[in-house]
Amino acid sequence: MAAVALGGGLGSAARWSVSELLVADGFPWATFAVNVAGCLLLGVLMVVVTDVVTDRPLLRPFVGVGVLGGFTTFSTYAVETRDLLAAGEAAVASAYVLGSVAAGLVAVWAGLLLTRRALDAGARS
Repeated sequence: MAAVALGGGLGSAARWSVSELLVADGFPWATFAVNVAGCLLLGVLMVVVTDVVTDRPLLRPFVGVGVLGGFTTFSTYAVETRDLLAAGEAAVASAYVLGSVAAGLVAVWAGLLLTRRALDAGARS
């Protein structure tokens, strides 16, 4: 539990930092960015914990559940979507919902693929 709590605090602080840096201009860029980045990093993590660092039982809970769980946010995504719909921005809300899911899936796949390629290249050299 301590590993998840510590990781969650770090991830949440990182998300807050991104939200301070990226100003929304009608589209919730900060939440979109952290959720897509979190998906990419989750893909990387899954390769690392299954193929590279298999003897660290707290790595996945600390990074996956804690850091990335605190960094990404479904609740803010849902609230921002509701707010866009309430403001009459159905097209933007739809783009946000569909774009987030599509970009997140591509990001997980990219994280898996790029990490496996990097490991394969390292093994050959």
